[in-house]
Amino acid sequence: MTDLVRPTLAASAAVFRNGRVLLARRGKGPGEGLWSLPGGRVEPGETLAEAAAREVMEEVQVEAEILAVAAARDIIVRAPDGALRSHFVVIAHLARWRSGEPMTGEEALEVGWFTPEEVAGLATTDGLSDVVFAAARLRAVEAAS
Repeated sequence: MTDLVRPTLAASAAVFRNGRVLLARRGKGPGEGLWSLPGGRVEPGETLAEAAAREVMEEVQVEAEILAVAAARDIIVRAPDGALRSHFVVIAHLARWRSGEPMTGEEALEVGWFTPEEVAGLATTDGLSDVVFAAARLRAVEAAS
């Protein structure tokens, strides 16, 4: 019998500071070595926003204020033979930087602040540029209201 892979709920945050978004180059899979938003699994009893804020603090030591849901995406990882290895449903949030300077660690090999336009030129997890642009558009709407 084949092991059943169930989707795992995760949350991430597009943290903006001075028009730039915080990215981390992943130190672990899925997407090891690729740039992505800080994020991870939602723990039982945690809201999506709480999970996103916690993951940002754990991964890069930055305090973020979660403002809104920006996008949702699936990250599906398959073995070379096509077998399903993992399936994450990631809810990405728009967030505002509150405090702390980003630091590297076990989960973040590198960190940096990038304009949304720069993200498109980086080696990133699938769909990251679209998520960052969605968050940036939402940020502009939030700022205008």
